[in-house]
Amino acid sequence: MKNYPQQLDWAREFKARPLFELLEDSAKRWPDNSHMAFMGREICYRESADLVRRAAKGFQALGVKKGVRVGLFLPNCPQFIIAYYGILRAGGTVVNFSPLYSVPELLAQVEDSETDIMVTLDLAALYPQISEVFTQSRLKKLVVAGFGDMLPFWKGLAFKLLKKDLRADIPKDGDHVSFEWLVGQGSDPAPVEIDPYNDVAVLQYTGGTTGVPKGAMLTHANLSINCAQTLYWDPSLNQGEGVMLGALPLFHVFAMTLVMNASTLNGAKIVLMPKFELEDALRLAAEHKVTMMPGVPTMFTAILNHDDLAKYDLSALRSCFSGGAPLPAEVKKRFEAAIPGVVVNEGYGLTESSPTVSANPIIGKQKAGSIGLPVPGTEIVILDRDDPEKVLGLGDVGEICVRGPQVMKGYWNKPEATAEVMQGDLLRTGDIGYMDEEGYTFIIDRSKDLILVGGFNVFPRNVEEAIYKHPSVAETTVIGVPDAYRGEAPKAFVVLKKDHELSAEKLKTFLREHLGKHELPREIEFRDALPKTMVGKLSKKELVAEERAKYEAEMRAGE
Repeated sequence: MKNYPQQLDWAREFKARPLFELLEDSAKRWPDNSHMAFMGREICYRESADLVRRAAKGFQALGVKKGVRVGLFLPNCPQFIIAYYGILRAGGTVVNFSPLYSVPELLAQVEDSETDIMVTLDLAALYPQISEVFTQSRLKKLVVAGFGDMLPFWKGLAFKLLKKDLRADIPKDGDHVSFEWLVGQGSDPAPVEIDPYNDVAVLQYTGGTTGVPKGAMLTHANLSINCAQTLYWDPSLNQGEGVMLGALPLFHVFAMTLVMNASTLNGAKIVLMPKFELEDALRLAAEHKVTMMPGVPTMFTAILNHDDLAKYDLSALRSCFSGGAPLPAEVKKRFEAAIPGVVVNEGYGLTESSPTVSANPIIGKQKAGSIGLPVPGTEIVILDRDDPEKVLGLGDVGEICVRGPQVMKGYWNKPEATAEVMQGDLLRTGDIGYMDEEGYTFIIDRSKDLILVGGFNVFPRNVEEAIYKHPSVAETTVIGVPDAYRGEAPKAFVVLKKDHELSAEKLKTFLREHLGKHELPREIEFRDALPKTMVGKLSKKELVAEERAKYEAEMRAGE
C-alpha cells in the first residue's frame, strides 16, 4: 500500500493473548499509575489488578469456568471494569447488556446467550428491571454492587444516608450475593488455560442488518489484537501515559475496546462517567488533563455548542476518535479550530470486528468523509453486490468486506446467520461504498434501514414489533430521519384500525414499556395508508425520500 503512513507497518503481526493479561501486565509495569478515576476516587493499577484477582476467585466460587456466561448490566463504574476482567480471569465469558434495555429485551438476550449470572448495581434505575428478569429467566444468581462502595469515603457515606430514594432494597437471600462478598473470597483464583484464538471472551450483541439480535463471538485474540492495532495506529502515544475520558458506555463495543481495553493495555488513566453530561465531561476533562476522548458526533457537536467553552482548560487534549455515525466535516473543522492542537480522527468499525477496521491516519493525509485506511493486518475488499464472488476495482461501488485477525469467530448458536455474513474469512458488512485510488474507503450508505441514533444502533423491526403490540395499530413502518443533534432519530408512520382513536403521546407512553429510551420514535405520524411495493410489502423508500426533502427544505429556509 504505497499511500500507507510511512511510520506504520501494515504487515506487522500482533501477539494474541488472554485479555485479562492486559491488566496484569500493566499492573506489573506501572503499579502506581492511576487506572480509574471515578467521582473523586482514584484506583491504581496495583489495586485494580488485586480486585480483579479477588473477583475472579469469587466468580469461581459461584461456578464460573470455561463455558459459563456472566452478564454485565452496569453503567460506567469501577465495578464494570473489575467484573469484566474478573470474569475473564475466572475462565468465563462476558455478555454485555445495555442499561437502556427494556425488560423484554433483557429477557430475550439472557435466554439467547444462556447467561447464568448477572452483575448489576443497587440503583433504583437498574435493579428492579433485572430483578423482574430474574424471576422469569434462566438466571441463577445476581451479584449486586453498591454504587456508593467505590466512591470516596465521605461521598459514599452521604450517598447511602442521603440518597436512599436512588437505591433499591436488595433481598438478603441465596439468589443474591454482594460485590463485597465477591471480592472477599481470597486473591488466588485457580489458573485457567486460555486458547486465545478459540476461546470466546465476550458475547457482544448486535442486530446486524436484519434487526434480529445476534451474539458476536469475540475471542481473546480478536479483542487483544484489535487493542494493539488501535494503539499502534497513533505513533504519538507513549506507553504508561495518557488520560482517557470514559464518557462512552463500556457495554458498547466501541468503548469496550477503545476506552477500556486499549487504555488498560497502554497503562493510561480512564476517567469514568456513568453517562455523558456535557458540563461534567468538560469539567472532568479540564480537571484530569484528559489527552484522549473517543466519542460519537453528537458529543462533539454538544461541546461545540457550549455557551462558554473557553472557561475550560482543554489544552491537554490531543486526540479525539469519532465513530458510531458519520462525522460531519464541518463539525470536525470547527472542533479542531476551537481546541488548538487536537486532531479529530474518523474511523470505521463493527461489532463483528471488535470493532476497529479502519481510520484516517493520525499523521498523514486525512480525507473528509472517508473512513480512512485499514489498520495493520486488515484488508478491505469491495465486492459486487449482485455477484459476491467478484472483487471490484478502485472507484467501483459495492459491498464493503473485511478480513483480519479482529473479525469474529461467528454468531452464537446461529450458523445460518454466520454463513450469511462470512464468506470464508471475509466479513460482509452490508455497508455500501468504494475505495479510491489512494486506498481510502468511503461509505455511501449504511446497512439497509439501520438507524444510527447518537452512536447506538436502532433497528426498525424492533420498534415496529413494539408498536404492533398496541391493539389500535393496523400497520406501521419505522425509518430514520435526519436529526441535527443525534444524527438520526426514529420516526414511526402508523395506520390505525378502523374506528380506533389514538394520540401520538399515548402511543409513546405505551412504547416506553417495550423499548429502550434510544429506540423511542421522535415523531409519530398517523396516515390513512402507507406506501407498498408491487407485491404488497410495506415500502420505506418513499417515506425516506419525503423526509429527506422536507429536511433539506428546512435547512435552505434557515440559511
